[in-house]
Amino acid sequence: MAGVTMRLKVSFQSVFGRRPLLSALLLGAIAACGFAPLQLWWLTVGCFAAWMRLVHRAPTLKAALWRGWVFGVGHFTINNNWFQHAFDFQDKMPPVLGYAAPVALALYLAVYPAIAAGAAWRVRGNKADLSYVLAFAAAWIVTEWLRSVMFTGYAWDSLSVIWVPVQPVAGIAAWVGTYALSGLTVLLAGLLLLVRGVPVAVGGVALVLAGLIGAQWFSYRADQTPVRTDAPRIRVVQPNVPQDARGESDGEMMLAKLSELSGKPGAAPRLIVWPEGVVRDFFEDGYPDYAYTADPFWIRWRMARLLGPRDMLLTGGTALQFDKNGNAVTATNSVFAVDPRAKIRGRYDKAHLVPYGEYLPVPWLLKPLGLDRLVPGSMDFAEGPGPLALEVPGMGDIGIQLCYEIIFSGQVIDPAKRPRVLFNPSNDAWFGAWGPPQHLAQARMRAIEEGLPVIRATPNGISAVIGADGRLIATVPHETAGAIEVPLPAAKPPTLFSRVGNWMAAIVAVLLAAAAIAFRRRGR
Repeated sequence: MAGVTMRLKVSFQSVFGRRPLLSALLLGAIAACGFAPLQLWWLTVGCFAAWMRLVHRAPTLKAALWRGWVFGVGHFTINNNWFQHAFDFQDKMPPVLGYAAPVALALYLAVYPAIAAGAAWRVRGNKADLSYVLAFAAAWIVTEWLRSVMFTGYAWDSLSVIWVPVQPVAGIAAWVGTYALSGLTVLLAGLLLLVRGVPVAVGGVALVLAGLIGAQWFSYRADQTPVRTDAPRIRVVQPNVPQDARGESDGEMMLAKLSELSGKPGAAPRLIVWPEGVVRDFFEDGYPDYAYTADPFWIRWRMARLLGPRDMLLTGGTALQFDKNGNAVTATNSVFAVDPRAKIRGRYDKAHLVPYGEYLPVPWLLKPLGLDRLVPGSMDFAEGPGPLALEVPGMGDIGIQLCYEIIFSGQVIDPAKRPRVLFNPSNDAWFGAWGPPQHLAQARMRAIEEGLPVIRATPNGISAVIGADGRLIATVPHETAGAIEVPLPAAKPPTLFSRVGNWMAAIVAVLLAAAAIAFRRRGR
C-alpha cells in the first residue's frame, strides 16, 4: 500500500506540477460541481484539498496569488453560468454578451480566493502542516465575508452551501453562520493534506459518512412533532410564467391564472403568497391617472375575492414615487399585504438592489457604450429601508426578503422584531437551469441560520416551503404550474447565530488564526 501512496504522490506532482495554472483553473471549475444542482459536495472538498497543496508549493507569493486567482476564475465562471440566461431577454443588449458575463464577473470575484491563497502562503512552513491549514481556513472566512459586502456585495453560493443536502453538517450554521462554516469546510479539505496513507483516507471518509447518515436519521426521528390542525395554512402559488412571456403577466390573463391556483377558503385561516414579477399593474391608490393601465381597486378586488374572512394575501408588485409635478421619478420593488376588504395593509420595499438588474452603476459611462439594466423599464429602482417584518393581521409578523436579498447571511431579519416566518418572493425565470436550485439552497441556509421557516414563491420555480431546520417540506418543481398548501411551519427558538450574527464569523476566524500561530510556534 505504501507503493500506491507513492505512486499517487508522483502522479500529483506530474499532473499539477508542470501546469500549475491550468491545474488550478480545472480544480476551480470542478469544485463548482459540489453546489446545486449537481451537489457533489465530496468533489468540492477534494478539489479544495488539491488546490491548497498547489498553493503551498508555489515558489513565490506572486505565484500563489496567481494560483488562487485562476482557481477562482474557473470556480465562479462555472458556478455563475446561469447569469448568461438573463441576456436572452434584453432588447438593448445582444444575447451573445451573456456568454462573456459569467467570465467577466469571475475575473473580479476571483480576487478573493487569491487573497486567501496569498495570506495562507505567507505563513506556510516547509511542509503543508496544521498551521498552514488553519491559516487558510481563517483567511477564507475573512475573504468570503468581504466578497459579500464589497461594492454592495455578491454573496452567491458561499462555500458552505454545498452542505445543504447533508443536514447534520449544514445544521452547524445555526451556531456559527455561513461564512464560518465555509472556513470549517476549508479546514476539513486541508486536513486531507495531512492524512498519510490511502487506507487511512478511505477509512476516515467512510467513518465520516456513516456518522453523518446516522446523525441525520436520529435528527429526523427527533423532529417528528404533530402539526396543530388549527394552525394557519400557507398557500404558495407558482403560475409558471417564463421570462420571455412577461407580456402575459398584464391584466386579466395573469390575474385569472393566479386566481385559479389560489384555491378556496377553508376552516383555517390562510396566507396566500404570489411571486415577484407577475402582477405588473399598479394597484396602490393615489397615483396620477396616466400611471394606471387598470383601475387599482378593481385589481385589489380581484385579489380580495379569493380570500376568506381570516385570509391574507402577500404579492410582489411595483410602487411608483412622484415629484411635486406628478412625474414618476423612481420605483420600488415591493411586497404588498392585501386583506379580504381589498385594502393594502402593509408594504415592504426591497433594500438590497441588484446592480445591472435593478439599477445601472455609473450610467454616465455605461449607457453611451450601449449597456443597460437587465430588468425592463426606463427607471432605476430606489432602495428600501432594510429588513422589516410586516404585521399581517391574523398571521403575526412576517419577515420579507425579496429575491436576491435572501443570499446575504446575517442581513435578513429585523433585529427589533423577530418574525415567525420569512417570505422570499423571487423572479427566478431569468436564472436558467442552475440558478433556481442554487437560490433555493441559499434560502435553506437562511432558514437554518435563523431557525425560521422560509416560504419561496417564484413565477416558474422552484417554489417551496422550507422548515426552520432547512428541510424542504413541499415544493413546486421548476417550469411547472402548481400550488402548495401546508400548515405554517413552526419557528425554532432564536439560534446562537441569530443572536450574534456575523460576529460569529469574526470569532471563528480569530480562533483559527490564533491556533495557526500557536501550532507554528510549537513547531519551531
